[in-house]
Amino acid sequence: MIFRGPHADVSTPKINVVDFVLGNISAHENKTAIIQAETNRKISYRELSESIHRLAAGLQATGFKKGDVLAIYSPNVPEYAFIFLAVIKLGGICTTVNPLYTADELAKQLIDAKVKLIITVPDFLDKAEEAIKKHQVDELFVIGEAKGHRRLEELMQSDLTVIEPEISAENDVCALPYSSGTTGLPKGVMLTHFNLIVNMRQIEGMTSHNAICEQDTVLGVLPFFHIYGMVVIMLYSLYRRGTIVCMSRFEMEAFLSAIETHKVTKAPIVPPIVLGLAKHPAVEKYDLSSLELILSGAAPLGEGIAMEAAARVGCSIAQGYGMTEASPVTHLLPIRSKAKKIGSIGLPIPNTEVMIVDPETEKPLYNNQNGEIWIRGPQIMKGYLNRPETTAESITKEGWYRTGDIGYVDDEGFFYVVDRIKELIKYKGMQVAPAELEALLLTHPAVSDAAVIPIADEEAGELPKAVVVIKTGLSVSAEEIMSFVAQRVAPHKKVRIVEFVEQIPKSASGKILRRVLIQKEREKN
Repeated sequence: MIFRGPHADVSTPKINVVDFVLGNISAHENKTAIIQAETNRKISYRELSESIHRLAAGLQATGFKKGDVLAIYSPNVPEYAFIFLAVIKLGGICTTVNPLYTADELAKQLIDAKVKLIITVPDFLDKAEEAIKKHQVDELFVIGEAKGHRRLEELMQSDLTVIEPEISAENDVCALPYSSGTTGLPKGVMLTHFNLIVNMRQIEGMTSHNAICEQDTVLGVLPFFHIYGMVVIMLYSLYRRGTIVCMSRFEMEAFLSAIETHKVTKAPIVPPIVLGLAKHPAVEKYDLSSLELILSGAAPLGEGIAMEAAARVGCSIAQGYGMTEASPVTHLLPIRSKAKKIGSIGLPIPNTEVMIVDPETEKPLYNNQNGEIWIRGPQIMKGYLNRPETTAESITKEGWYRTGDIGYVDDEGFFYVVDRIKELIKYKGMQVAPAELEALLLTHPAVSDAAVIPIADEEAGELPKAVVVIKTGLSVSAEEIMSFVAQRVAPHKKVRIVEFVEQIPKSASGKILRRVLIQKEREKN
């Protein structure tokens, strides 16, 4: 059975993302578009538009052209929006990199995406320079001062005319974030101009949710490299002419202070931050009365914690659901939903079809039956970069994207996520691919085999646990294993628990039976 939401479908222009987001700012040119929370630096819509144009001209002068790839390796700063939109204005492709990546992790993305230019910040320069030894780029630019490299500001001095190429909104890729999908190592997700624009129109058309408008001040604490921060906060807030309070990193008291200082009205966050709002003692010290709505996404949010946080702060809370492969939103919870619906991911947004299917037979199921959530709509990605077979495994011939999440729809059409058949671990809303950590663990001289599984954790959502087999005659401690991994991966990928076993359960074809390990773990509790 195919389910749809109650809202009418929306129309979508087939244009460049920049024209859609900032097409006519004349009525808002003096309004503040972005505030840097740490410095109180403010950028107006006019300054934003002019900066994008000047940067596009500077990039074009370097030889950057349609189809070329630029990587942003930076925390949240106002320049992130300049860079992202300037690249897209030229018909280029922007690949966004987790700022916590190690040099090796960065290098892998640079190589896979065939990056031509990289822009970073002084604090990340050592890792960026190490990474480009493995993949030579045309040039590395720095936001700020750094000896031996051109500053981003130098690129923006150009007053040359920008020659904008013709684009095919439905075919030309503009954004290349990386996702592990339902399984495996990180893959480049090819999102077109149309994918991003249609998703913003779908969010706008979800009038029962319709969270962000020009009167809003939106907290930009979630990283812009992540699809949630990139589209829902950065692009959609600008499209709706809101003001973004940009934070370069999350720290609880700084987060609370930013809400108080800038009178934030809408806070798109993730479940671990919602937990902090419910439990952290510092919440009482700040005036959060401006906050009208908490939007939670990127990982499931428990109903109890959601209600506790909303009651403590004194505002509404609503979940959403999506994934990088869907640009990202597929479901939103109406803001005025009954309290008993707070645990729901909401209703399908316009132009979106959803099926619940039996994971074994792939036959459609009906209301109140658990199955895999399949989604079809114009926001679904073009595919995974250079991975046609993986794309074909993820998207059926009929256009259904297999989410890997288990859920159900109730009699009122509200959807719930209850489990995952996919192997990804979600640590504080960030993806951790077990296969990536397993491959790393196997490089340890004392490890003969390894599997990585999720462990439930109230604060983080899930923690990566390594189940390890040690080579005969050798010895190693759990602490040594965790340290080995920690030195080679971003902090969110660290192994937090280690268990030593004699054998890893595997299928006849040699595939790790993680579900067996997960079931054993659950039986312990």
